[in-house]
Amino acid sequence: GIESLDKVIKKAYKAQDDKVIFDSLPGAGPQLSPRLLVAFGSNRDRYNDASELQKYAGIAPVIERSGKKTWTHWRYSCPTFLRQTFVEWAGFSIRYSFWAKAYYEQQKSKGKPHNSIIRSLAFKWIRIVFRCWKTNTPYDESKYLEALKRRGSPLLKFAVNS
Repeated sequence: GIESLDKVIKKAYKAQDDKVIFDSLPGAGPQLSPRLLVAFGSNRDRYNDASELQKYAGIAPVIERSGKKTWTHWRYSCPTFLRQTFVEWAGFSIRYSFWAKAYYEQQKSKGKPHNSIIRSLAFKWIRIVFRCWKTNTPYDESKYLEALKRRGSPLLKFAVNS
């Protein structure tokens, strides 16, 4: 039964116009690309900006305040399979993306725990893919690295020095 569902998913995915965008994502592969495409959908008016998707998917942290205290936690009410999709892909992207690997190492050197790093990486990835999705442009690592260089990103400086 699972094999027949996999074939149906693969066939439906191949028919999608946005397939090119999600196939270009480093580390997504044949399993996660269809899941990511479904996460974004085909209606480009559904989300006005990346933060709406980040919140819906449970990737954006929640900041609570009471009196003089402030604390941050992850979202409890969200589609957990969707959150899992973004987190899994962010984890795989470290192997295939130069800047994602550098970001992981930079955060690790600051003493951040693995799961927190992966969630924050997923947060960054959603912003990047959202832009690709809105402009109907496949992801290009070299373009993103050039943008980081233009902005004087400390991430590139960390990558070069390590």
